[in-house]
Amino acid sequence: MGAMASSDGGNKPKRGTHVAAAIAGAASVAVAAYLGISSGERVESEHDATSKSSEVCPVAALPQEADEVIDSILSGGPYEYPQDDGSHFGNYERLLPEQSSNYYREYTVETPGLGHRGERRIVVGGGSETDPDTWYYTADHYESFCEIPDAED
Repeated sequence: MGAMASSDGGNKPKRGTHVAAAIAGAASVAVAAYLGISSGERVESEHDATSKSSEVCPVAALPQEADEVIDSILSGGPYEYPQDDGSHFGNYERLLPEQSSNYYREYTVETPGLGHRGERRIVVGGGSETDPDTWYYTADHYESFCEIPDAED
């Protein structure tokens, strides 16, 4: 009688193969977690729902000139640059939450010693002219924003 063929067709994995595969899988998950790689699922926090900006900047952390602009907005002026301040901000960079085209307005935050408007702005959205719903600050002319949570406090 000849040799009998095994019932698994001769493809039975070696004993340590399952253990090695489990270790490799666990190592892959650990490396992905370390590098911040996810499965694509993301739990949206309350802050994410209101702003794509991950930064929060209380008024006390902003330049003094920003606090002065906040006071001017809340009182309806006067503004340092009346021809520009309160004008439409288009959010073309799409760094702020998407809203209707007339939702955001921008205001200049003076930079001492500069002879022009500079890069610093407060961008507000919604609400009324003297009571906006949302407040943001940018120090780099719309490259990044932080949300001002206590502007009306």
